[in-house]
Amino acid sequence: MKKNNYNVQKKTLNPQETEQLLEEVFSDHHNTAEQSYRLLEAENAPEQSLEFVESQSLVDSYENMSHRPIPTTGELDLEARSSLRRLSRGGQIHATDQDDGYDVEYRKLRLERVILVGVWTDGTTAEIEATMQELAALAETAGSEVVEMLYQKRDKPDPGTYIGSGKVAELKDIVADTGVDTVICDGELSPGQMIALEKALDVKVIDRTMLILDIFAQHAKSKEGKAQVSLAQMEYLITRVRGWGGALSRQAGGRAGSNGGVGLRGPGETKIEADRRRLRSDMAKLRKEIAGMKTAREIKRTRRRQSTVPQIAIAGYTNAGKSSLINAMTGAGVLVENALFATLDPTTRRAELADGRTVVFTDTVGFVRHLPTQLVEAFRSTLEEVIEADLVLHVVDGSDPFPLKQIEAVNSVIGDIVRELDVQAPAEIVVVNKIDAADPLVLAQLRHMLDDVIFVSAHTGEGIAELEARVELFLNTQDQHVEMLIPFTRGEVISRLHEYGTVLSKQYTAQGTEVDVRIPRELAQELQEFIKE
Repeated sequence: MKKNNYNVQKKTLNPQETEQLLEEVFSDHHNTAEQSYRLLEAENAPEQSLEFVESQSLVDSYENMSHRPIPTTGELDLEARSSLRRLSRGGQIHATDQDDGYDVEYRKLRLERVILVGVWTDGTTAEIEATMQELAALAETAGSEVVEMLYQKRDKPDPGTYIGSGKVAELKDIVADTGVDTVICDGELSPGQMIALEKALDVKVIDRTMLILDIFAQHAKSKEGKAQVSLAQMEYLITRVRGWGGALSRQAGGRAGSNGGVGLRGPGETKIEADRRRLRSDMAKLRKEIAGMKTAREIKRTRRRQSTVPQIAIAGYTNAGKSSLINAMTGAGVLVENALFATLDPTTRRAELADGRTVVFTDTVGFVRHLPTQLVEAFRSTLEEVIEADLVLHVVDGSDPFPLKQIEAVNSVIGDIVRELDVQAPAEIVVVNKIDAADPLVLAQLRHMLDDVIFVSAHTGEGIAELEARVELFLNTQDQHVEMLIPFTRGEVISRLHEYGTVLSKQYTAQGTEVDVRIPRELAQELQEFIKE
């Protein structure tokens, strides 16, 4: 192999320079996980001079590469995602001038130090603490370090500052003592509440919706997923567009502009109005793009239905172990990460059950309490994968202290879509995952409260065989048991019976092949001519 000769100018870096260099690498470059080297422009080097920067761990990885198993697609995705975690945000509290013309930046997190704030209106202390822990998990997924958590018991959030004035003063002292740069509120703040808190605390304030939108923006990979997230961000942002100082001045209006003389200057429009107009235009374009992508998805969905292969959707709360479950059942090797919303783009995998039947599993986006309405609307085409399935495996995190709250959140969103589409809800099997880490009392409660439920651990494999048997049993109830006589000249029909059904017996006669088989009802209607009376 021909080697490239680079004019390398070496430079010794001290620890601070090394750390700064790594920050630039992780924040500015989107290298894939397969790349073992980072190619950087060396400081003070000639214009075309390049330098390879590699750590000892990368050298060890390269030397041992031949001894390692080939990584799965999910492992590569996880490594790439981990390498792209953004570091400290820095910068000013407010942005007044941006290259894209918007006065208000979308608040991307990846912050190092944050404080979480919640308002407790009902429920037990354990429930509010669990809610705050979920908010902490969301913040950590976005790349933040949670420094402090506090909440206040109130009948309802304060309309002006979300929390009371006394709590605001306490929070201001904590912000000053800890030096954090962001406060995250558990709930959706109004624009007025956000402005009031930012003025009082002198740090950036965001809400739960903004936090979830940021995580979705990080994790979206496909073109459709990115477009859906962008639309959701714009829908959230359009009511919160604001400017500071000169950005609020009116633009020149009228036929002659601002210097046209008396009677020739119109009222013009404010910068905020111009930004909102641009946002509406961009949103219209995105909706059109997503509609086109939805058409393509519907075509694929129609083809899958016509194939008579059973469609099984895996849905559930975020980080309940849906991707781990699909890997345990199919060996698909899809992305698995101990983080919220690790999967946004639906992953479809064909698999063969123990009885030889071929099925299709679809791993879908996770749900969460108070899922922003913008995301529900933007990901509607993706969520419809669940409604269109023959069977839904509703995965519940058994290690969560309040799994019934998870089930309620998922059923609420699915129920809304079912009612809007005016269709029948698909059959469902509740799968309680992570039983190896669950509280026995919680599992006992679920056994008492739920009817059709299977307890599994995708990590240890416990219960997976029972789940597969339960899936086979359900599919058998959807099948038609028939006896068929297939001419010897129609061998392709025999192949279809083996692929899409369960052949119980097969016997060769002078007239052809007699087959005792269970097949989907749609396929039985299609092959009606071969069914024996």
